[in-house]
Amino acid sequence: MADAMCAGAGERECTLAGSGATNWVSGQEPKGPEELKLLTLDTATPQATTYQPTTRNSPQANSGGGRAQAIRAAEPAHTAPDLPPPETANLATDQGTPTARPTTFIGGHNSGLIQQPTVSHSTQTSVLTGAHLGKSRRGTQGQPEKQPKRYQRATQQHSRRGAARTPALENTRSRPHGPAEPKSPGTQTNLRTLFQPALEISFSDFHTQINNAAHRTNEISDRRLIIRRGQPFSLSLHFKTRGFQKGDNLIFIVETGPWPDEASGTRAAFPLARAVTKSWSAALEENKFDSMAIAMSTSPNAIIGQYTMKLQITTGSKSTSYQLGTFTLLFNPWCVDDEVYMENQVERQEYVLNDYGFVYQGNSNWITPCPWNFGQFEDDILDITLKLLDKNLNYLNDAFKDLSHRNSAVYVSRVVCAMINSNDDNGVLQGNWSEDYTSGVCPSSWNGSTAILRQWYKSDCQPVKYGQCWVFAAIMCTVMRGLGIPTRVITNFESAHDTNTNILIDEYYDSTGKKLPKESHDSIWNFHVWCECWMARRDLPSGFGGWQVLDPTPQETSDGKYCCGPASVKAIKEGEVNLSYDGPFVFAMVNADCVSWLVYGKRREKYFCDPHLVGNRISTKRAGSDDREDVTHHYKYQEGSIEERKVFQKATHRLQNKHTMSASNGSMYSSGTNGITANGSSSENGRPSENESVGLDASRNPPLNEAKLFLAFKLTESPQLGQTINLALLAVNLVRVAKTLKLSLTAQSVKHNGKEAHQFWKESMYIDLGPGEEKWMLLQIPYTKYGPYLDDNYLVRVTATGEQNITWEKLLVQKDINLALPNILINFLGSPVVNKPCRVKLTFSNPLNEEIQDCLMVIEGSGLLKSQMKLQLGAMKPREKSVLEFQVIPFKVGFKQLQVNFSSNKFRVIKGYKTVSVKP
Repeated sequence: MADAMCAGAGERECTLAGSGATNWVSGQEPKGPEELKLLTLDTATPQATTYQPTTRNSPQANSGGGRAQAIRAAEPAHTAPDLPPPETANLATDQGTPTARPTTFIGGHNSGLIQQPTVSHSTQTSVLTGAHLGKSRRGTQGQPEKQPKRYQRATQQHSRRGAARTPALENTRSRPHGPAEPKSPGTQTNLRTLFQPALEISFSDFHTQINNAAHRTNEISDRRLIIRRGQPFSLSLHFKTRGFQKGDNLIFIVETGPWPDEASGTRAAFPLARAVTKSWSAALEENKFDSMAIAMSTSPNAIIGQYTMKLQITTGSKSTSYQLGTFTLLFNPWCVDDEVYMENQVERQEYVLNDYGFVYQGNSNWITPCPWNFGQFEDDILDITLKLLDKNLNYLNDAFKDLSHRNSAVYVSRVVCAMINSNDDNGVLQGNWSEDYTSGVCPSSWNGSTAILRQWYKSDCQPVKYGQCWVFAAIMCTVMRGLGIPTRVITNFESAHDTNTNILIDEYYDSTGKKLPKESHDSIWNFHVWCECWMARRDLPSGFGGWQVLDPTPQETSDGKYCCGPASVKAIKEGEVNLSYDGPFVFAMVNADCVSWLVYGKRREKYFCDPHLVGNRISTKRAGSDDREDVTHHYKYQEGSIEERKVFQKATHRLQNKHTMSASNGSMYSSGTNGITANGSSSENGRPSENESVGLDASRNPPLNEAKLFLAFKLTESPQLGQTINLALLAVNLVRVAKTLKLSLTAQSVKHNGKEAHQFWKESMYIDLGPGEEKWMLLQIPYTKYGPYLDDNYLVRVTATGEQNITWEKLLVQKDINLALPNILINFLGSPVVNKPCRVKLTFSNPLNEEIQDCLMVIEGSGLLKSQMKLQLGAMKPREKSVLEFQVIPFKVGFKQLQVNFSSNKFRVIKGYKTVSVKP
């Protein structure tokens, strides 16, 4: 065993190492006893700082020279074995302790070398020094951190407070200045205590593999301790010359952040007690002649992040401090006292532990699952997540305040939401909706979050280019699941973007049916993606906990930053838009009324108000399966129901109480059309009867029946990428009077946010309709017309506007067409087994009647591949089919997903996926 030398008269501080010690971070055995090195502070030499430590029975301690505190053990829940009598645990710690300045370290990270404290004399009695032994979380242990100038004053203030009084510890009772209270006979120091050798630690064992498995963090690492708050864990202390005895008093200290402080919750000190409690606590489980087993628990409301654990051992007048190691603390949805507690085990498995999923895209009539690799348990993702927290503006402006709020899921979720985009800071991802991605990556090309987060971290936290809503949401899901907050990705089809907070969306069209986006800042996205996070809302009235909307896409600011939420889903459904945060904006996304206008030069005519267009088929991956789950009913009552309209009016009333609401170019509740009619939604089932309400719903638009005309698009076959789009337009005269109809037809590519891109097809014609006559017109749009202008979502919008020659009423009908993409067939040639090679075969085709070049295959999957695999395939001939084989070596057990992305110079993305079960 390595000898230990004292630093000062009975006061020393050291890290743990020695023969047989295990480095808990790297899992490596130390080289030998020589690794334990202590720095001696010789109080007899003039260079050393002279101070006289005081024990609780020394004359100095009983002279009333300072304020003393008593640390009391918590009430026991059960009796632990071999624990000394209660008086040894209920130690009155009024010993003299030097005031310590920031510690200087000797040696590198986890080197096992002793720390060099710089000591100044203090006559104030206290339990422990307030020195922070180490860099901030994720910093290099063993190297001091340079304090920014803006913190020096705050640090000095904290130091003065520490020198003036003993910090208030958990399970601590203070008594006023003056003579110390009389000691009970059971706590008097006897000769045996005075002369027994000091209790010296050889090494500590955090039982990393056992604890991580119990806390469900073993997929992150089995080499460092990662635990969830509010749940006990175990550790062992191994001693040198003797074991734990009566008269030995142990105080554990845990600290997080650069300058720990008990008042802010970044530091806690607690004694060895008989049982753990629902707070920071430690209890003896087993006591042997050369070791002891300890159960420890954290507070279910503790600050999350990386902690340093230290131990102060006092025997008689001798006091020694050891740094035991570091650990990471996460939120705990398995702990009933944690605010993110989720009762359902299947949902916990899905929304916390599942590392793959789907982001749904397309439109409400053509929903496409897009596979995504969340990868929250990859080796470096947790460290990147913690780095992300330390890069947020709140931390940079006031680190003390920011850290003190990191126990709150509401606060942490808002911080993460703002940090995913880069509009305010050096966030993770830069948005781009311009179609020009030459200086970065096309958003549709991403398969998962890990590549983006790693690129951000390795580039010194510079924003990654580029992303759109589904990428922002998927990255946030990765970060939140990694921190332990249950999270899922939500897609809302026909999603409104309300820019003026009046829960109305104005859209403008010209006489040909072309949408005029510059006339209004409001828009309706074909789909929009955000996150839901599960948490209690103790800041809101009862009943509004559970799923909360958090939208990291930078659309509008919230309290001056580009973030949105958390907004209670229950509050949105009930129209309680006045509750924090961003209720009006979220309500509009799922339940705004849409007002459409026709523009003739400087004249605008409102022709339709549709209260049912927005917020359809809101989708997420179902827990425990790869199926889609519709959660629209969580956000609003059935469209057209009395409850839904009452909630809408309640929401508008809540907004009117906050400010005077400006109506959208007319009456807020008006659905009048000024003599202009529209179909609303169109039917594909042939001719409607006069009593049918497909586009003829009088309750939605009463003047519509006066038109006595009907228009509808219908696809004659499902369109495939590369093929001609064949569709038919049905025109019906519903009266016994002949009419002539002027038709204007257009087709445009459409971005996922609803904005039309390129108009690539346009036709006009006149149609004569006899009394009660219907006519079908066949229309064709060849690939050569639409191919060069397609956006990444392969969406085409066809519009027809009609004007008849009797009443001159106008009609407008639209149809969004999603082009079907060829499948990528993925087959595992054999059953995947962990740590054993497995062959995978991919089969894919060129869907075009022309050669494609620059073909690239990007493959990834957490638990299957350590990093992305990129395969350059060169050129493919028209309609050519290719087969590709490669090898994977699964390294994690359970259900895993392989994601594949195929791109070329003619199209950016064709995706495929395969979910497999990896056996142990």
